[in-house]
Amino acid sequence: MDLAGFQRSCSSAVVERIERLAQREYTPCGDGRMVWRCWGTGPPLVLLHGATGSWTHWLLNVLPLAARFRVIVPDMPGFGDSDLPHEPHTAQGLADIVSACLDALVPPPRPLDLAGFSFGGIIGGLVAARQGERVRTLVLLGPNGMALPGGTDRPLARTRPEMTPAEVVATHRENLRILMLADPGTADDLAVHLQMENIRLARIKSGGIPASDTLLRALPAVRARIAGIWGAQDAFALPFLDERRRTLARFQPDLDFRVIERAGHWVAYEAPVQVNAALLEILDVRHR
Repeated sequence: MDLAGFQRSCSSAVVERIERLAQREYTPCGDGRMVWRCWGTGPPLVLLHGATGSWTHWLLNVLPLAARFRVIVPDMPGFGDSDLPHEPHTAQGLADIVSACLDALVPPPRPLDLAGFSFGGIIGGLVAARQGERVRTLVLLGPNGMALPGGTDRPLARTRPEMTPAEVVATHRENLRILMLADPGTADDLAVHLQMENIRLARIKSGGIPASDTLLRALPAVRARIAGIWGAQDAFALPFLDERRRTLARFQPDLDFRVIERAGHWVAYEAPVQVNAALLEILDVRHR
């Protein structure tokens, strides 16, 4: 086995070890099923992953949060192990499926909390609008969907058929450093493995949804308390991070908006200790 293969095998073992501790649940999706993984036994906390992602976007968060919550993390329709939904593949359609399936896993009127990363924050806002009063807190980690400017203009590296496995790994590592992570050192073997697997399994493209006003239009119907967590060096938000804060504050005047220093877009991976602590503080578990 070459070095790249050895690194992938070690990373797979990390994922498998955490996944073995999860309880799997299945709900209908298209002509197949949607896969959910659950850890812990406390109040329900639903985590939604980003585009071209899966539950592993939250890999470093699920176990620490499960000490206080029943952490519920789906592979959204068309991502990870979940089957494709029926067409058309729209944000509204994905939110309809996630919301209906969530009712089966956490029957109303039981309250729950919801956090969404990037594209998952957009879907999370739509789901929270559908779920009404029973979503107590909606925590948004780095989404757009608010028609706000921002983003990197650095071109991504491309994989080519003639590349060796090590060169493919190096290409994905470089792209993580461009788009997802601020500290080059956090684009480690595990991060690269997760990125490559998630790209391999993703069958739905987010398209123009992140740059649209989809989340913005949903926020007036959200009854949950809204909070935000952003990486200070989020390539999708800079140099317009304050615009995100001000936009969300229109809907939550006492907005709790946390900026994690030295972290990029995939803030839950790059700064898991800080993000886990922020989530626990925002959700105020000490007073439940």
